[in-house]
Amino acid sequence: MLMQEPTPEMVRAWKETFETYRPVLKPNNKPIQDVISYLKQKYPVTERTEQTLLRVVIENVTLNEYNAQKIPAGKTPLALVFQVEDAVSGKNLYENQDDIFKGCAIIVGFELVSGYFMVEGSSQLWDELFVFRGLDEIDLTNFYLVAEYVACVKKSGDPDRILIS
Repeated sequence: MLMQEPTPEMVRAWKETFETYRPVLKPNNKPIQDVISYLKQKYPVTERTEQTLLRVVIENVTLNEYNAQKIPAGKTPLALVFQVEDAVSGKNLYENQDDIFKGCAIIVGFELVSGYFMVEGSSQLWDELFVFRGLDEIDLTNFYLVAEYVACVKKSGDPDRILIS
């Protein structure tokens, strides 16, 4: 999860990672419903239905050219939002929140048509969901997403996943 303004050095490193790993990566993205099921099975969550939260998820897709291209013509974006509870398995996420997120609720938003997801409050959960979801054909053309995926897979402790995806 990118949490700072990119530097030229970071961009160079992402491009190098892209050049190294892109030839061995294949599309491996899972349907967004599988990502939602994974989240619900692994963590205690409560659905949030506030229009402001749902609108944020939709606008993160529709107002971003890269994400918007994944909405087929004639389709209307549809969002779901969950809050991870600070209990059972969710407790670990709260205990390991980045300093910037300390004391904030962990919110996960999904846009069902494009397959987009977002996480506020936990870079650890974003990384986990990103690895689980994988990359699609369009993502594999994006040097940042390929580099971020490789970094997240390496952090996950399963670097062989890069070679078998």
